[in-house]
Amino acid sequence: MPEAPTTAPPPLPKSQPSFGKRHSTIIKLLGVGALVLILLIPLLMITGVLTDRLQRRNEAVADITSSWGKEQSVIGPVLGIPYQYKFKAVKEVPAPDGKMERREVEETAIANAYFLPEMLSVTGDAKTQTLHRGIYDAAVFRAQVKLSGRFAPPDFGALKIDIKDVQWKDAFVTIAVNDLRGTREGIVLDWGGTKRPLLPGSQVPGYTTGATAPLTGDKPIGAPVEFLIPLDFNGSEGIYFAPFGVQNEATLKSNWPDPAFRGAFLPAERSVRADGFEAKWKISYYGRNYPQAWTSRNGNERFTTNAVSESLFGAQFLSILDAYRYVERSIKYGVLFLVLVFTTFFLFEVTARQKIHPFQYLMVGAALCLFYLLLLSISEFIGFGYAYLIAAVASTILITWYCRFFLGGGVRTLMIGAGLAGVYTFLYITLRQQDYALLMGAIALFIVLAAVMYVTRKVDWYARDSG
Repeated sequence: MPEAPTTAPPPLPKSQPSFGKRHSTIIKLLGVGALVLILLIPLLMITGVLTDRLQRRNEAVADITSSWGKEQSVIGPVLGIPYQYKFKAVKEVPAPDGKMERREVEETAIANAYFLPEMLSVTGDAKTQTLHRGIYDAAVFRAQVKLSGRFAPPDFGALKIDIKDVQWKDAFVTIAVNDLRGTREGIVLDWGGTKRPLLPGSQVPGYTTGATAPLTGDKPIGAPVEFLIPLDFNGSEGIYFAPFGVQNEATLKSNWPDPAFRGAFLPAERSVRADGFEAKWKISYYGRNYPQAWTSRNGNERFTTNAVSESLFGAQFLSILDAYRYVERSIKYGVLFLVLVFTTFFLFEVTARQKIHPFQYLMVGAALCLFYLLLLSISEFIGFGYAYLIAAVASTILITWYCRFFLGGGVRTLMIGAGLAGVYTFLYITLRQQDYALLMGAIALFIVLAAVMYVTRKVDWYARDSG
């Protein structure tokens, strides 16, 4: 029998690449993204350490300032003059038949009429110094302030007070100051050429700390009176004044090189130098919400401590950004550092077929996070600029040295080192440029994204995974 023709077996189907090979790029991207998220944990832990250190610093500063003197507000002077007034009240009085009946009776009480100066001139000189508590510093000052000006004759008619009810013998001049513990000598009021001592305690409505001088004169104040009150006190954080005059002029100078002018009014003139500053204010009473004269009777609630606080002006003696604030702002750029370095590594893998293990990503990320801990710890002992330089150089050298072993040295390692140096330099400049930090950061991100798009513009991602 003839043999049956043999047929060749069908060809075996080509083996398909595994899922991991077909999606290796996506898997790598997801892995890098997961590593960035994991490295957020140490960044959050460093932020917690920063918060704890900042709290300890604030407690040390509060301890120093509570002993030396806190923020100072100089409020006054105010001329107070008591007067009698009559009012009607309903009381139970005995009737002729011996029973009690309710009747309207007229009674007499004492109230105070308050008058603010017609002209107020403030001259202040605040000498700052730094006190230490352990490794923490606090800026404090000793201020010499002179309050001078003129009181116009009190106008009782505008307050509907009969001049015969005024008790001139109990008139007083009072000021309010937050803390007078630093006063080294007795405070004396020069009232029209007559010296009168100020006693502890303020009679400015709503304030208790300060000083008051009784005028002890039976003669009415029928003419303008010049006054002068020299003050010498300690303080910290800042010094502020209240515009109590119809016209107010204030001059404040200090050896503090970094003032922050705060309050309801900015200086009309200012000069800020490396050795201190000098500022001048010119203010009228139209910019405040309380009257020039009022009484302590009900219906005169326009003069309140809140209204006075809203009218204060002066200068703050705290740095706008200290080392802790700089570190806090730099940590916010931590994710950006991780993304930039990991993106560079990923581009090496894509364009140069350089294999980088996830563990190596993790070690480099840990070194980037350690930079912030170094910066925080070193900046507590030396200036922020030097601390930043030491931490940046140490991190750059460590990462560059480590990359040398798995990138093979040469140009790639130099690119990592130069890139880190450039990014650290850019971050430092951004931190110093407080007003333009957001703009500079946005521009940098745009440039980085454009560079990544340029480098990967010709990469065939599908061909890379199927190859």
